[in-house]
Amino acid sequence: MRLTLEEDHFYPDLVFYNRLLRCFVIIDLKIGKVTHQDIGQMQMYVNYYDREIKQDDENPTVGILLSTNRNKTVVKYTLPEDNKTIFSTEYKLHMPTEQELINAVEEEKKNFELNEY
Repeated sequence: MRLTLEEDHFYPDLVFYNRLLRCFVIIDLKIGKVTHQDIGQMQMYVNYYDREIKQDDENPTVGILLSTNRNKTVVKYTLPEDNKTIFSTEYKLHMPTEQELINAVEEEKKNFELNEY
C-alpha cells in the first residue's frame, strides 16, 4: 500500500487488519541491523494509520519491524518507555531444528516461572 504525504511516497511492506484485535497491523521487513530511521519510519506509518485510516471504534495500529539483526539498544532508546504499539524482533532465514525449538520453549518456561514470583 502506498502512503503519499505531500509529494513523497512511502511503501510499508505489509498491511493487515486483525479482526479479533480490531486494529491495523503494519509489518516492515529489513535486512541487516535495525536503525533509528527504520523505527522512525514505522512510527510514521502507525501515526498515519491512527490519524487518517482507523475509525474511532477501532484499537490503535500495531507496527512490527522484522529484521535479520535487531539492535536491542537502538530499539530501547528510540521508542518511548510506555510504547505499546511498535515491536521489533529478529527473523531467521531458516527453520530451527526440533531440538532448537524444544530448547527455546524450555528457556521461555524458565523465564516465565522466574518472573511469576
